Amino acid sequence: MSESNDIDEGFYSRQLYVLGHEAMRRMGTAAVLIAGMRGLGVEIAKNVILSGVKSVTVQDEGLAQWMDLSSQQRCVTITTDLKLFFLQVSHLGQNRALISQPQLSALNPHVCVSAHTGKLNEKLLLQFQVVVLTDSSLEDQQRFGAFCHSNGIKFIVADTKGLCGQLFCDFGKEFEVLDPDGETPPSVMIDNITKTDPGVVKCSEPVNGFVDGCSVSFSEVCGMKELNEYGPVEIKVLGPDSFSICDTSGFSAYEKCGVATEVKNSKTLTFKPLNEALTDLELLVYTDHGKISNHQTLHLAFQALHGFVKQEGRLPEARSQSDAELLVALVKELNKVYKLEQLDEEVVRSLSLTARGDLAPINAFIGGLAAQEVLKACSGKFSPLQQCLYFDALECLPEDNQEDGEQWRESTYLPSGSRYDGQAVVFGSAFQEKLGKQRYFLVGAGAIGCELLKNFALIGLGAGQGGHITVTDMDSIERSNLNRQFLFRSQDIGRQKSEVAAQAVRAMNPSMNITAHQNCLDPDSEKVYGYHFFMGLDGVAAALDNVEARVYLDSRCVHHQRPLLDGGTLGTKGSTLVVVPHLTQSYGPAKTNSRDAIPLCTLKNFPHRIEHTLQWAKDQFEGLFKQAAENVNQYLGEGAGFLERTLGRGEAEALEVLECVWGAVGMQRPRGWDDCVGWARRQWETVYNNDIAQLLHCFPPKQLTSSGLPFWSGTKRCPNPLNFDPDNDDDNNFHMDYIVAASNLRAENYDIPTADRHKSKLIAGRIIPAIATTTTAVAGLMCLELYKLVQGHKRISSYRSAFINLAVQYCVLSEPLGPRRFTFAGKEYSLWDDFLVQGRRESGQEMTLGELLEHIKQEHHLQVTGLYYGNAVVYDGGSNHKERLAKSVSEVVSLATKTEVPEHLCVLEMFASFAEDEDCETFPPIRYLFK
Repeated sequence: MSESNDIDEGFYSRQLYVLGHEAMRRMGTAAVLIAGMRGLGVEIAKNVILSGVKSVTVQDEGLAQWMDLSSQQRCVTITTDLKLFFLQVSHLGQNRALISQPQLSALNPHVCVSAHTGKLNEKLLLQFQVVVLTDSSLEDQQRFGAFCHSNGIKFIVADTKGLCGQLFCDFGKEFEVLDPDGETPPSVMIDNITKTDPGVVKCSEPVNGFVDGCSVSFSEVCGMKELNEYGPVEIKVLGPDSFSICDTSGFSAYEKCGVATEVKNSKTLTFKPLNEALTDLELLVYTDHGKISNHQTLHLAFQALHGFVKQEGRLPEARSQSDAELLVALVKELNKVYKLEQLDEEVVRSLSLTARGDLAPINAFIGGLAAQEVLKACSGKFSPLQQCLYFDALECLPEDNQEDGEQWRESTYLPSGSRYDGQAVVFGSAFQEKLGKQRYFLVGAGAIGCELLKNFALIGLGAGQGGHITVTDMDSIERSNLNRQFLFRSQDIGRQKSEVAAQAVRAMNPSMNITAHQNCLDPDSEKVYGYHFFMGLDGVAAALDNVEARVYLDSRCVHHQRPLLDGGTLGTKGSTLVVVPHLTQSYGPAKTNSRDAIPLCTLKNFPHRIEHTLQWAKDQFEGLFKQAAENVNQYLGEGAGFLERTLGRGEAEALEVLECVWGAVGMQRPRGWDDCVGWARRQWETVYNNDIAQLLHCFPPKQLTSSGLPFWSGTKRCPNPLNFDPDNDDDNNFHMDYIVAASNLRAENYDIPTADRHKSKLIAGRIIPAIATTTTAVAGLMCLELYKLVQGHKRISSYRSAFINLAVQYCVLSEPLGPRRFTFAGKEYSLWDDFLVQGRRESGQEMTLGELLEHIKQEHHLQVTGLYYGNAVVYDGGSNHKERLAKSVSEVVSLATKTEVPEHLCVLEMFASFAEDEDCETFPPIRYLFK
């Protein structure tokens, strides 16, 4: 951030909704040191710099080697002459910190980035508030950890070895967490408060989120106004919609209204220095509850690995069984102190066999987590890791039956002077060749898409002969993208995301075969992404930001039997899903969420939350400035046709539309600025005064219902007409400014707390909060599943779905669910099953409908009684459809639908009813391939 500590809201737009202004300002004063510029160190530095701390110093004494090319991305800058570089072959032999610094600096103009090529020492560390060590010895970790603990410097250790990683945090003797989880405090509308000891608060809605012992504050309470100034009150939940508070017997009587909101309390945490934390197994945080013994074993194994390096002067050799047994012996010796009941020796052997590996997906995951801990240390926002975390993806290694054959001999794991050496020492050169031949389709080149493309380039996906990546994204680059979508720079604003991203990854890895599209993935794009396109793919990766697009893409993958990698984020939360044909469930249909729908009566007359007034304001904006203009243009362009169509809508709607048109083209048409001002003033008076006065005329403030209860109670807030005040107007009304102003005026009508422009934009724009750390971690997890898909893992236990919340360092990886199965005609099927029919004979002639029915009978022993294409009846055995049996299937489909079969369509998906099981509601589709 700049020295003035101002926040660039255009640049940090989405991140501000995650961290908030105060946390960002605290981060803007922090100086961070990141030691070690191999793949993990660069990943952490990238994320921290994008987040907006004051300064980052990168330190490394080492020189770039071949192995660095498989894990260290080039944080590229796109220029017109395409001179993109960060770590290239020409940089081999140069200092890693020096060659990293220029391009890291280009990531964020608000952060000062410098390089230090000397050794670490205590004097250097005193210049920083946060110190991160990567690729470091245990002696250095303990030495500098003790120093930082004694001097109030937040200390983080991150390390990756092959398919394993570790993370450690020590934020000192006392560390204040200002906001433990970052969640919006829950609030409820009040219906009544008793004058008793204790007072009982009855709410008009469930008190979800409130728990015994939490504190709430009161606002807008009428009558018992003492509560508005009382401060936080501890509560006890009494029922689903009530809770007790302090003694209210001496307060004024409650009249109406009021909101109770949870008050978040800060907490102070105590950390142990590394040398003490190493002996305390209670400080382990688990990322996969099916691997608790793995994590405990890795706690010892990482320590033993340092001992191995000290003893042998090197890491264990790749695939060396003797080195693996030596590491096992060192771990057993350590366990005499720790006394683990379940010491998993196979985990230790696997760590030893792969320890020389440096894998981009592992670095991305651990790097995302570590960078988030840096932000916590700088801001006091969110709960830090306490204190040790281990992670492994050893299930990425070949399954038992996959490691046979000549290609798995030990020599294939030796370094060969390739950019992929850090990966080949884990999986072998044969796997690397297979990665290069993969053909993948990436949908989305936004935040997750950029991270995935970076990982694809580093691991070499599609970078070999016959391999290819197709990426599509219809969006262009905006300034707010630059904070998370790290492949883009300010000079790229306005360009297509997919094009710029493709250029960037070609610069990272010149061998990448990649094509950029700008198509929206929907039924209209099936001319491009049809049967032959999907059948030419090895898999699909989804980097989408909405459920509808995910559901559609998932259906295409199921239709074409292709695996799908899906990932999504929401602020510090992220999730991944791997969809494997015939092995796992799919993403599935969209889940409807009725909670998002606001009843029309609430919007029009009875709003009680700021979300309601914002939606009302959006509707007002649409009606006044969009729909009205469209109606006028249609009237001017179509004349009588428009009038006839409008009158057909019904009397009430037609009157509303025609009044709007008359106001725009008749006597009320504005002729100048003065007329526009007059129109706006009349609109203000109508909406915020006259309409409210009319509502109160119909339902006076003291109105009672037929049951004798107050009409204006619960969520029905009694409104107040507003009087226009020209001295309290805003000179900058335009789109969002109008919506904010209209919403807050409406909120003032109903005594609802208003919202500033930042919060209003979040709600009205339905903006998804986002931060680079979560995006990086999610993309890393997705690419670990990619390793398994490329190898063809057959066991569902080898795969992982994940949910993470970096705000509280919550990581849960679990085995995905299998596909839902159903029984039809005595056989078991799943969503992956179909009746695939080759509709063309060797002669090229298409199958007739009669031949199709006979084929189903002969191949599957099923009698078709009805055949349907969409809503059209293709064949009904009980109707006079015999003449259709001699026609080709595509001809009959055209006849039934009364439209020609689209030229691009190669497969007709039809559903049938069968004589064998006519009552069954679920059965496989018939997929008829005729082109």
